[in-house]
Amino acid sequence: MAMEIYYDGECPFCSHYVGLLRLRENVGPVELIDARSGDPRVAELRAQGLDFDEGMAVRHGDRLYHGAEAVRILSVLSQKGGVMLALMRSPRRAALFYPLMRAMRNLTLRVMGRRPIG
Repeated sequence: MAMEIYYDGECPFCSHYVGLLRLRENVGPVELIDARSGDPRVAELRAQGLDFDEGMAVRHGDRLYHGAEAVRILSVLSQKGGVMLALMRSPRRAALFYPLMRAMRNLTLRVMGRRPIG
């Protein structure tokens, strides 16, 4: 089963972040799923109560990660990376910085005239 990464395809930060990841070398197939798409898996996760405006999601094996946990697991499993990936590898730092990243994302989308996913 491929790792599934659900992200906001209209968010420049989210798109750039998933573009920086080098996961295939470590985890095998990776599928990027735009949370704004009509993919039935997105609807299924929403029905389970997942809010994509609160953060991206990652399904890896039988686990589902959301928000800071999702960014942290991606950072841990990525090959080499820059400052952001190194910063987010720590659970404590990820929990601390993720709300700021989410706020910046929401502000940027508002300035760009893009609506929330939900």
